[in-house]
This record gives sequence, C-alpha cells and structure tokens, in this order.
Amino acid sequence: MSLNKIIKNDKVIVITGKYKNKTGIVTKVVSEKNRAFVSGVNLVNEFNKGNNKGMEKKEASIHISNLSLMEKGTSKAVKVKVSLVDGKKVFVSKKTGKAVRWVQEYMNLLKKKELSF
Repeated sequence: MSLNKIIKNDKVIVITGKYKNKTGIVTKVVSEKNRAFVSGVNLVNEFNKGNNKGMEKKEASIHISNLSLMEKGTSKAVKVKVSLVDGKKVFVSKKTGKAVRWVQEYMNLLKKKELSF
C-alpha cells in the first residue's frame, strides 16, 4: 500500500476539472482506486425506486491527483513532502517548510482502522 498524502477529514481544494477551486473535507478515501469522496464536490443525481421515489443528490468520488491539501492559515493549495524532524517523519509544506501532519499519526489511524481504505 502506498502512502497517500490525503486522508479522511483533511481539508482539500480541487485543482483541476469541472469543480476547480472548490473546497471541502474528505469523507472517505478508496486507496485501491486512488479516489476520494469530498463533501460538496462532484454531486450527482441518484434516482430512488420503491416507496421513496424521486431524485437525491449524492457525492461521487474524485481522483486524488485532482486534489491538493490546504494550508491551515490560508485557503491556498500546498504541496507536501515527507521529511525527518527530530528523527520522526513529517509531512512538510514545500513552500513554507511548516509541518502539516505527523506520519506517525497517519500510521496510528491505520492501525486503529479509523481510515476507510
């Protein structure tokens, strides 16, 4: 399994496509297909059958390459890299050099199965 830089509950911005410059929070990540579900982005109509007939809007997945993490202080996209800080791996912003997220937190979430892969 590869180390995805985008995980559940991250605030992201869409960088290409129909929904360019829209922001949202990641609700689910499907790492096998490199896709993520983002709240308020890529809404599609779903037709219901049976007693609850009608249309309902729901979120469809979007490819992870079309998403970028957002910096906490600003609403701009940020590129991240993995680097060592005090002997620990950290996701660091390439532009500002500030830590975005500790890799150890990411791995702990994986062990607890809180991430939906």
